[in-house]
Amino acid sequence: STSDPDRLDITVKSATDEGKAFAPTWSMVWDFKTGAISVAEYTEMYHERMQKSYHKNKAVWEKLLARDRVVLVCFCQKGMFCHRLLLAKLLERLGAVYKGEL
Repeated sequence: STSDPDRLDITVKSATDEGKAFAPTWSMVWDFKTGAISVAEYTEMYHERMQKSYHKNKAVWEKLLARDRVVLVCFCQKGMFCHRLLLAKLLERLGAVYKGEL
């Protein structure tokens, strides 16, 4: 549900202020959807973006990592390549526990 307090929209289209720190750019989304960039290129771009985001928005990252539970929300279908899975892996490296897709 959209009112779930654990829910964090990380889409470029509708993310909250907090969620925007974890969203890709419109050009990344478009280039990936049109095949202009590969999964590997998108992944590299997203990791670079998140590295910058971490330094620029450290308090937002720390707040996210301090939560007991968070559900990362995007428009991508379950089981498909998505930046929310890339973010989940990054958060794991920072100490979060990934429990899989819902």
